Amino acid sequence: MTTKQLINKMVSLPVDERVLLVDSLLMSLNHPETEIEKKWLTVAKRRLSELKSGDVKAIEGQEVFEKIWNRFEE
Repeated sequence: MTTKQLINKMVSLPVDERVLLVDSLLMSLNHPETEIEKKWLTVAKRRLSELKSGDVKAIEGQEVFEKIWNRFEE
């Protein structure tokens, strides 16, 4: 399989699988095995779980940035 064929196959995967693939590739280039990285991974997994379960409501990025800009304009 050529690199181009592999890329074409990968981009056809569902988003969550592509994210896992990208993360795995990046980790293979940069081995972040520090304690801080492990703690961030724990937090990220917990937050994802909260979003998936509905315990937490996602806020669109545009709304977040508007709130930030409004806070600094006052």
